[in-house]
Amino acid sequence: MDIQRTIQPLIESKLFKGKVILIIGARQVGKSTLLKQITRQRNESVLFLECDDPVIRQTLTDINLSEIRDIIGQNKIIVIDEAQLIPNIGRSIKLIVDNVKDIQIIVSGSSAFELHNKLNEPLTGRKFEYRLYPISTEEVVNFSGLLSVKQNLEQRLIFGSYPDIIMNKDDVKDLLMNITESYLYKDVLTIDNLRKPVLINKLLTALALQLGSEISYNELAKTIGSDSKTVEKYIDLLEKCYVIFRLSAFSRNLRSELKKSKKVYFYDNGIRNTILRNYAPLELRNDVGALWENFFISERIKYNHYHNNYANYYFWRTTQQQEIDFVEEYDGKFNLFEMKWNPKKAKVTIPKIFKETYEIREFNVVTPQNYLEFVR
Repeated sequence: MDIQRTIQPLIESKLFKGKVILIIGARQVGKSTLLKQITRQRNESVLFLECDDPVIRQTLTDINLSEIRDIIGQNKIIVIDEAQLIPNIGRSIKLIVDNVKDIQIIVSGSSAFELHNKLNEPLTGRKFEYRLYPISTEEVVNFSGLLSVKQNLEQRLIFGSYPDIIMNKDDVKDLLMNITESYLYKDVLTIDNLRKPVLINKLLTALALQLGSEISYNELAKTIGSDSKTVEKYIDLLEKCYVIFRLSAFSRNLRSELKKSKKVYFYDNGIRNTILRNYAPLELRNDVGALWENFFISERIKYNHYHNNYANYYFWRTTQQQEIDFVEEYDGKFNLFEMKWNPKKAKVTIPKIFKETYEIREFNVVTPQNYLEFVR
């Protein structure tokens, strides 16, 4: 039994609307499974092209219109899985869209950087684009029930939410090691022909150790034995491959606000803990607060994306060390979140200077007791 993904009905509603459907996300988050779930329920004939296959890869590279018609045949749904592996794939898809009518093309890929470069210009105005993340809290609730989600919170804080991890709890360490070592860096190292996997490993370890803290490119460069421009470039690539994401400091009106600071989080707690080789239970850890913060922020981003809640994301801090963990901006108004793992420490108030300066929609202190209100 497969986990129903939240965006599946939305994607299905866009079928045969005259546009390519593009699904992007990290490797192993379930893109291929989602494609099969969508096409399995259709009456139309489906051609599934898996670009990991070297024959398919070669065939789709700089293909001409006559070859395209022969390959498509009478099929009405054309699925191109892992499309970033095909040179000039955008031009090939544009050729199909412009010349073959009454078909639906669905494309998946694991690298935003590569796919956007190859698809955005050729398919301007011709695509619907969706992002797929590791399994969300809402999806787990729908799959296994609310009680199971509450019982397995610690499991997700430590081992994360990749589909294989949710479905196979007995082999989670081996599965996470395989995802991290076999898939996680694959796109990062092939993009721009990077040849320094040791630096990537060192950088990811440094970022994992600074989870939820402000980072300095210069300090990271000293730590890993590189330079700040290389560090920034690698962080940018890791973000574009959906391994990590950055939050910038929010700054508008106050001279005391930090303006250029950034924090780095991981899209999945299990990946972060695997990089550190640390699967210790929560009672033996000194990073529970950081794990909780990372988990909630990543879950909130998934929820907002899947429900079309368009927000800008920040943290806020002043030189006097007043701070707010997570800030969502909606058209100049703000949702504020403070994450507290221990409910006994949950009595937090909005910094007075923020309240007096900005228009606040909501302020919430998020604990394990109430977090489900904000992610499902």
